[in-house]
Amino acid sequence: MQSYFNILLEFEKTKVNKTIEDTILSGKKGYVCAIEANNLAIANRDISFNKIVNNALVNICDGANIAALAGHIHKQKFTSYNGNSIFLHYIGQKKFRHFFIGNTTEVLDSLKNNLTKIDPSISNMTFKELPFLKVEDFDYKNIAEEINLDSADLIWVSLGAPKQEIFMSKLLPFLDKGVMVGVGAAFNFNASTGNVKRAPQWMINIRLEWLYRAFEEPKKNVPRYCNFLKILPKLYLEECKK
Repeated sequence: MQSYFNILLEFEKTKVNKTIEDTILSGKKGYVCAIEANNLAIANRDISFNKIVNNALVNICDGANIAALAGHIHKQKFTSYNGNSIFLHYIGQKKFRHFFIGNTTEVLDSLKNNLTKIDPSISNMTFKELPFLKVEDFDYKNIAEEINLDSADLIWVSLGAPKQEIFMSKLLPFLDKGVMVGVGAAFNFNASTGNVKRAPQWMINIRLEWLYRAFEEPKKNVPRYCNFLKILPKLYLEECKK
């Protein structure tokens, strides 16, 4: 990984996948953060959160516009590897044991039904809702014990940023093995229920998924985008100086 906008990022999908799979096969552990506008902005304001993100096993770029901007500055062709893409990649491989944690029972039940159609073995895997708590109040030891007994290879975490990144960093010391991946709304995208849906493909293709998300959940996402835009000029100038 190299530093872009003060965050260690890996844009090459093959390197991301190799890092994850080597960690699983060696029986080690770690977590993966999907970096988008919100947690990029937070990581540049909050030193402790910046440390959490940069201590990840590997970070993927979950924003097509962030990838394009970094590529423009560094004269390279960068593409994003978002949380939903990495989620579907490993579900489709049908070779690892998964543990799904976070979101709501309604979404988890629908997600399990849909993913089982892709990989029937998922019907015997764990989908765990968490109580609505502050991130510091979870019983990390007990949560980890359940995951350790399950012997999961990949632990998918859907709590939203920055909560899921902090959650993974606090859970890591109690895990025996496995790779956690913070995928945010990927559970919602692949369930057949709820109001959170993926943007139409044409909007994704022209890098306007953020606009769709802004209209979909304005109270949540508009302030996030505004915070990112406030620091963007500074980040751009700093990155150009490298």
